[in-house]
Amino acid sequence: MIIENTGLNSVKSDLRHLDESSTKLGFVRWQWEYYRATYDLKIEHEKSEYFLRINTRAVEGRLESPYAILIIESVYLGVSTFPHGLDYASPVPAPVVKIADQKLNELKKLLSE
Repeated sequence: MIIENTGLNSVKSDLRHLDESSTKLGFVRWQWEYYRATYDLKIEHEKSEYFLRINTRAVEGRLESPYAILIIESVYLGVSTFPHGLDYASPVPAPVVKIADQKLNELKKLLSE
């Protein structure tokens, strides 16, 4: 599921600040290359694992530099599938959505500091 109206889409941050802010909330920068990175937060509910994923793209510099400027492009929430994928089309339980919303609001606040 794509999460709309997070207030994070199009937010810009330097890599160092985004890394520090997201790490405080439990996100991990997993996939990254020179110009793109994704930040994932694992949310466990009952016997399933869900991932809140934030996609970013460098608009100034490259991810080799902590001063690179990233823009948040989109936010997704999906259930983990075997062996290593995410299903964004499956329904997500309300408690998971609530946790995701809380984390996104906290991230928005940290990034505005």
